Amino acid sequence: MNTLDSSLQRYQRQIIFTGLGEAGQRRLLDSTAVIIGCGANGTVLANHLARAGVGRLRLVDRDYVEMNNLHRQLLFDEQDVRDGTPKAAAAAQRLRQINSDIDIEAVVADFNPGNALALLQDADVVLDGTDNFEARYLINDVCLKLGLPWVYTGVVASYGMTATFVPAGASAKVQRLATGCLQCLLGSEPATGGPTCDTAGVLGPVVSVLASVAATEAIKLLTGSGELNSGMIHIDLWDNSFEIFQLAEHNPQCPACGQHEYRFLEAELQSRSAVLCGRNAVQVSVPQATVDLQRVAQRLQALGEVKQTPYLLRARIDNYEITLFPDGRAIIKGVDDPDVGRSIYARYIGL
Repeated sequence: MNTLDSSLQRYQRQIIFTGLGEAGQRRLLDSTAVIIGCGANGTVLANHLARAGVGRLRLVDRDYVEMNNLHRQLLFDEQDVRDGTPKAAAAAQRLRQINSDIDIEAVVADFNPGNALALLQDADVVLDGTDNFEARYLINDVCLKLGLPWVYTGVVASYGMTATFVPAGASAKVQRLATGCLQCLLGSEPATGGPTCDTAGVLGPVVSVLASVAATEAIKLLTGSGELNSGMIHIDLWDNSFEIFQLAEHNPQCPACGQHEYRFLEAELQSRSAVLCGRNAVQVSVPQATVDLQRVAQRLQALGEVKQTPYLLRARIDNYEITLFPDGRAIIKGVDDPDVGRSIYARYIGL
């Protein structure tokens, strides 16, 4: 291995693994991976792919670091909490210290129909680090439209699942027959009513296990080697169970991959609000908005405590904590009703 050039020396132990080799490592270095969501799953995914030498990583997340993240979101620390650093920015900063030879882009934004195509169009693989099925159905639509493989991962309590989807347009590139899509598996509407981190909690180790499986799937997809997951892997660390469920085959009647109806991608952008899992908080989004944080800060100074950073403005007014981003999004803590969240936004920020 002494013949490796200096750019490959850090990956020496990975290169001597016969499943990868120098050719596989060079393919990783020439690849782009996009991770949507930099929370629990996303930080483990990003950590593994940065250390493995994926040449370009784009990290997309709408949120900021909080103390209750630290038991499972492995790229953050207490200083990030004190600074209120956005997760994408904090993760990118930490990963650049781990591997300065790759390009890491932090995108502090809500992943939505207005930006989804632009964020994913140059990707070689997409990884799901989100915490909701609406975002996953949007990932599914975009990857079908662009012919991109993607890896789903979901974790709650002590168990989690991961599946690898390969659209028809990506099948030749990754040397695998096309699979069904997320809608083939779960139906045409996002799942609701199941357990969440708010109702069932989550153990940190199970996040690392499932996201590590997903990261390995991404490495296989990017290098064109190894045996890809052909089903839905389900792991429960508390019950010590490991199962693989066969995925349904491609359904020609599926609205998304069969009929090419990309309903979640083509959804009309409008002002909307959503409850955030486990946060006693609501996110309010205003499409195509820009906010002058300095001007808003001056206006809110008389109403409560206000702190501004290059990434966001945070105001504590009455019993609410309002975190406002330059793109007009706000996360309002102390409320769990979307309509109330919109009312608070209108009152203090303006719609």
